[in-house]
Amino acid sequence: MNQATFTRFDESTRADWALIDAHFQHYQNDASRRVLEHLLRLKGDTHGYPVDRYEHCLQTATRALEAGADEETVVCALLHDIGDDLAPANHAEIAAAILEPFIDPLNVWMIRHHELFQGYHYRAFYGMDPHAREAYRDHPAYARTVRFCDEWDQCAFDPDYPTRPLEDFIPMVERVMSRPPFGETTSVEDPA
Repeated sequence: MNQATFTRFDESTRADWALIDAHFQHYQNDASRRVLEHLLRLKGDTHGYPVDRYEHCLQTATRALEAGADEETVVCALLHDIGDDLAPANHAEIAAAILEPFIDPLNVWMIRHHELFQGYHYRAFYGMDPHAREAYRDHPAYARTVRFCDEWDQCAFDPDYPTRPLEDFIPMVERVMSRPPFGETTSVEDPA
């Protein structure tokens, strides 16, 4: 049997869910490949920036790696703008949601808020408060988010920066995304 037999959940069996779980585990184990394929979609259009979003992500990750950031934070730097292709207006929320099951909650918060914190460098040009991030000064992830934005993200638009290739980061992404998702329960056991 390669597919569940139910047409409604309330008709399902333990065997159905064991089969579905096996498929899910295989699909989950391939998540890093799909995320990296999506990162490649950021190549090309610069949207007016000095580099395209793909180069920007690689450059942000390179800067984090060279500054001695831990592997998880480097992966966050690489994937922080992955939501740009699907949802530019809330890209940070998309990136945070993709990584949330695999990373520290403080890093999730950092990714989720990086756009607001990044605004310190440009919000004034839009007549907005560049100091809006100060409202979060007491948050435990405040300092890491400031560092992420000020030292790596906002300065990662240099076309001449010696950026590392994606291949340098693939093993990191695979390791981080192969962690058991936070709160994951054990697999359904097939009673057979």
